[in-house]
Amino acid sequence: QVQLVESGGGLVQAGGSLRLSCVASGSFWTIAAMAWYRQAVGQQRELVAHISSGRTTNYVDSVKGRFTISRDNAKNTTYLQMNSLKPEDTAVYYCNAEIKTSRWASQFMYWGQGTQVTVSS
Repeated sequence: QVQLVESGGGLVQAGGSLRLSCVASGSFWTIAAMAWYRQAVGQQRELVAHISSGRTTNYVDSVKGRFTISRDNAKNTTYLQMNSLKPEDTAVYYCNAEIKTSRWASQFMYWGQGTQVTVSS
């Protein structure tokens, strides 16, 4: 069974930094794209950053220049380095990965349980 587990969230003052990690565990064949989403209270979940299997990255405009997504395939891990944090970055951050559980299986999207990031002003 595949699991994604996030860590690294917490409370930080505006202007500070946090680094989120997401580790994929269990039995699987390959991990394709990985991504970070966030959902603030009363708002829809939004895509924050995306990294392809070839390490091409994309970001929502509001975090460009401040957040960096990366991945370590040997560790089945993706990271989100968040700098110059703002109160509007406060949300639950979710890890997402497209995973094939075997060579012949279809690719499915898996989600982590989420980690809270709170930025105080």
